[in-house]
Amino acid sequence: MANNQSTDSPPRRGKDGRVHYAVVGLGWIAQSAMLPGFANARPNSVLAALVSDDPAKSGPLAERYGVAHTYTYDQYDECLQSGAVDAVYLALPNHLHREYAERAARAGVHVLCEKPLADAAEDGRAMIDACAEAGVELMVAYRLHLHESLLTAIDLARSGRLGEPRLFTSLFVEPIPVGDVRLSKGGGPLEYIGVYCLNAARHLFADEPEDAFALAGSDDSGRFREVEETASVVLRFSRGRVAAFTCGFNAPYRSEFRLTGTAGDLFINRAYAMKGEMTGVLTVDGKSEALRFPADDQFGAELIYFSRCVLENREPQPSGAEGLADLRVQVAVRRSLKSGKVEQVDTLPPPRRPEPSQRIKLPPTPQPALIKVNAPFDQSE
Repeated sequence: MANNQSTDSPPRRGKDGRVHYAVVGLGWIAQSAMLPGFANARPNSVLAALVSDDPAKSGPLAERYGVAHTYTYDQYDECLQSGAVDAVYLALPNHLHREYAERAARAGVHVLCEKPLADAAEDGRAMIDACAEAGVELMVAYRLHLHESLLTAIDLARSGRLGEPRLFTSLFVEPIPVGDVRLSKGGGPLEYIGVYCLNAARHLFADEPEDAFALAGSDDSGRFREVEETASVVLRFSRGRVAAFTCGFNAPYRSEFRLTGTAGDLFINRAYAMKGEMTGVLTVDGKSEALRFPADDQFGAELIYFSRCVLENREPQPSGAEGLADLRVQVAVRRSLKSGKVEQVDTLPPPRRPEPSQRIKLPPTPQPALIKVNAPFDQSE
């Protein structure tokens, strides 16, 4: 697609103390979670525009949420140059992240991008460079970095109550239906949901993996012609610590992790869920304690946090560097799937770790009626 926009637009810093957003892509995650999240983020965030090629989505959604501006993808540059938006939320297929982020950066528009950062490490680096050169903020949508469950787990790992954390194990599976974009080339369970497992492992160990080994398989139904059905990954960290996880697209929803240390362990159920309550069990010296994390709005929290960063001119913690840190592990995992061998993970300076002060708790939002999109599964159960 041709791009004639200016490359010297100054970065936007919001108006009236609020950041005005364009939501780019109106699929399931945008409709079910991000659009409703603007209600809780109202103090510093405004839903100003929708970008989609489907007027049957954009028209009714604009009416539902009181959005004045709608654009097609061919009008994306017009949206960026309109003055109506200060930031974009990219809910697009992974292979489009780089193009749409770079175009936003050149227009001085900040970028909140869904995970993973990009398809390839060079694309992720290009996105980081483009945003840095333009002086705009880039945040990857690691919603759990603001959530009580993961921040509590990180705090417990740091506290010494578990002893030295030695082993991380995790399972994340979802029943993805035929026709879903995640079953297309460039998608797959490693990219879309495995990233949650490896991201949690990196921060619970407060370290970066050195080596990766992976195996994958699929049934013979033809449903998984372009991506694997299931993949298992082992990551080796310094001092002999190990993280192992399995992710897949052909089983009822489950997401959980366990962090085991020399003095105890921590189990979190529904650990990666985007809605609903999470629970857990902390066991130390043979004594167990139940944990409960009530349902809340993780997407409104993302908006509030990113808007604060934009308004205060500060880099988000889950920055482009955070996305690249996961992406280089995924690259090593892909190399291992191809070679059948243990592959070394490229070394990068470790990004900032999530901090307890990042926690933002908001009331849960009701599930809206979806327009021309089906929920692939129910994470609230």
